[in-house]
Amino acid sequence: MGSSSILRCRRRPSGCLIQELPNGYSKVTWIEHVEVDNGDVHDIYKVLVNSGLAFGAKRWVATLDRQSERLASAMASNIPAGDVGGKCPIIMSPKGRKSMLKLAERMVLSFCSGVGASTAHTWTSLSGSGGDDVRVMTRKSVDDPGRPSGIVLSAATSFWLPVHPKQLFNFLCDENSRNEWDILSNCGHVEETAHIANGRDLGNCVSLLRVNSANSSQSNILILQESSTDSTGSYVIYAPVDIGVMNVALNGGDPDYVALLPSGFAILPDGPVDYEGGALVSGTGGSLLTIAFHILVDSDPTSKLSLGSVAIANSLIKSTVERIKVAVASNMSKAMGI
Repeated sequence: MGSSSILRCRRRPSGCLIQELPNGYSKVTWIEHVEVDNGDVHDIYKVLVNSGLAFGAKRWVATLDRQSERLASAMASNIPAGDVGGKCPIIMSPKGRKSMLKLAERMVLSFCSGVGASTAHTWTSLSGSGGDDVRVMTRKSVDDPGRPSGIVLSAATSFWLPVHPKQLFNFLCDENSRNEWDILSNCGHVEETAHIANGRDLGNCVSLLRVNSANSSQSNILILQESSTDSTGSYVIYAPVDIGVMNVALNGGDPDYVALLPSGFAILPDGPVDYEGGALVSGTGGSLLTIAFHILVDSDPTSKLSLGSVAIANSLIKSTVERIKVAVASNMSKAMGI
């Protein structure tokens, strides 16, 4: 996350070479040439960017590999019956699988477009965001069946945590620890009610979560979540969905008409991890975590954004940051026997 609204970078001629192999596989060689204005890069990301890990060819190859896994999952027909880890049923209906995967893909794309400004999605930085560490942006959503109509506020921040990216990913994916940081859980019990694996790693999946809370207003809400991890980074993205609307989509209805406002996390290593004689010689083994929320602050797209809405979004994201820091520190202490 840069200090300015849009990070200045330029992609020079880049691409990939694809070689057919005799066993039916393909060998891909990726060449990436990117220029980035290092002055606009946030201090905590400079080591990552300077190493080439942020924009380099390894990231593109890892992304290609993950997308191949996702496509294979979407086209799979021989889905085994039974439970996933004894916890929840696999989505068996081909229509249900297709709708849920399509909905999750749209959710991830919406999250990514909301975190970074672009020509396709013009976001305006607001004053009064409460400090340079949190960025708050807004846009109006009109005539988009995939989003709630009104004024959508986005709040995002990035920070460092002294925990390995894989451990942080597992913590944020775990429904049993979700109420330690997620306001949607409201101190309730979270259970996974549906699961679609879409990669070799057990963490690569799309899930439906139900919050069993004493708050009756949340009884008709599910949480759609996609988690993904590879050698270069991870993400956990989720959005609340109405049970009735979700059931329609899973039974053959058009998932494009399910309104989503995704929030979530992007996890990156704090630098290239290299070992020499068993010792860490670059990076610290820690994580760079970006949190972003999309919030509908007014259902009337013609209304003006209030400073109160900005303050609430700012407070929400800072509160979540603190809850994650406390939970991670507590888990580290338990692991060390303190």
